[in-house]
Amino acid sequence: MAIYLQILFFALLHTPPCSATGGSWSILLPSIGISAMHMQLLPNDRVVMFDRTDFGTSRISLPNGKCRHNSTDCSAHSVEYDVASNSIRPLMVLTDVWCSSGTLMPNGRLTQTGGWGDGSQVVRIYRSCDTCDWQEIQNGLNQPRWYATNQILPDSRQIIIGGRQTFNYEFYPKMSATETSYSLPFLVQTSDLNIENNLYPFVFLIPDGNLFIFANNRAILFDYSRNKVVRNYPTMPDGQPRNYPSTGSAVLLPLQIKKGSVNTVEVLVCGGAPIGAFINALKAKFDRALDTCGRLKISDQNPEWLMETMPLARVLGDMLLLPNGHVLNINGASAGSAGWELGRNPVLNPVVYRPENPLGSRFQVQNPSNKPRMYHSTAVLLRDGRVLVGGSNPHDKYAFTDVLYPTELSLETFAPSYLDPSSSILRPNIISPKPKAKMHYGEQIIIKFTITGHVNLSLISVTMIAPSFNTHSFSMNQRLLVLDGGNSTKAVVGRSYYTVEVTAPPSGNIAPAGDYLLFVVHNEVPSPGIWVRIQ
Repeated sequence: MAIYLQILFFALLHTPPCSATGGSWSILLPSIGISAMHMQLLPNDRVVMFDRTDFGTSRISLPNGKCRHNSTDCSAHSVEYDVASNSIRPLMVLTDVWCSSGTLMPNGRLTQTGGWGDGSQVVRIYRSCDTCDWQEIQNGLNQPRWYATNQILPDSRQIIIGGRQTFNYEFYPKMSATETSYSLPFLVQTSDLNIENNLYPFVFLIPDGNLFIFANNRAILFDYSRNKVVRNYPTMPDGQPRNYPSTGSAVLLPLQIKKGSVNTVEVLVCGGAPIGAFINALKAKFDRALDTCGRLKISDQNPEWLMETMPLARVLGDMLLLPNGHVLNINGASAGSAGWELGRNPVLNPVVYRPENPLGSRFQVQNPSNKPRMYHSTAVLLRDGRVLVGGSNPHDKYAFTDVLYPTELSLETFAPSYLDPSSSILRPNIISPKPKAKMHYGEQIIIKFTITGHVNLSLISVTMIAPSFNTHSFSMNQRLLVLDGGNSTKAVVGRSYYTVEVTAPPSGNIAPAGDYLLFVVHNEVPSPGIWVRIQ
């Protein structure tokens, strides 16, 4: 009877409050050898992942008998996953990348910064090829960056903001050897005593060229070129913290480009842990996670937060922009906080948020995974529209037995409902331009595609998504652009070939130079993406 009650309690604990529908899960690899704490999709459909170098021995060895310098650890702590072959190649990273950050640069290389201990001021560069490995630049940063956030800028540099007890920002690459870091008092003002709650701040480049920065429960518009706060936004009405270790997530909602400009700019911040949750969790009291989202139209003259209630409370969740403009919230827990052993009650059901739906009908619970993805889990969008999910290591060191939530080395995908077989006749397939096409700001582009089923020409759009660096529930550099001209679709050959003429983004403020995934979307069903590079 006692066992039955335990099973019933567990089932009730993990049952969503409304019926789940949509999406499917698939295990890709039972083990990649490491816990995928950090993840970046590259423009050759490979994904770089890493955990930390002082974590003990992983389950995958470095190639050719290599060992890290001055170490008996000959296991890898970084891997490259090839989506096409579903295979893993171990990489050698020397300095500690734990809780670091990164940006995919316009040349297609991942420039990754900071970390813990000997890695806190290191810059690491990864260029993907069959034999490539990490290159590390000692003292590439002016300040130690642990739990910092990176954002690519219109001038193709990246800004690196914050870190533990690092209340400033700097740029990389440097303009000169003497370039320094710059104070950002907002990070001091938003740091809760002994808890912080403002680490991995949510940072978005917005179309006027400034940065929206959200930390704890507050946000500013920041002119980084003049080191000046341009605007202070209202505090989120519930006053609850949303950044690490409270660890909610955030996205810049799709940017609609019309006649060369973006008129509406909105940010969505969801979930997290309430005030005091981190300290309570250290005392084995696990507070219920937050079940609210705040949506702020920062382009309004007098913006106010619109609060919405999610169907599932969630901390440690990852919010991703899907090609059709919907927002996926995946992974995480329903109680506790970020930190070692501090999360409880995994949330197995993703939730889709439809920004264009009327208030009250925007959330839809999706079908569940059977693998808890707790602290240090990750997720990125793949070119085919699936979401790659990995990680979960809520323990100090690897722990596979005698723990509530074992270290998770597996890799799986979540396929949103637009990939259901029933949607196949609605799905576009891009014929031209060819992959790796280059586009220039403001130029006209003709996209040719096929659809096998009936086509509603008024429901065609073209979107571009920047691949993001995902860690600790935030996807850095994530943005989705809806290109102007999507209503110009016309049939060309027979009934299944079509063209649409769109205009490339007008400037680096709206789309920083670099690689993007381009999709044709029909009736909310996206094509497989193609890689394009804007310059």
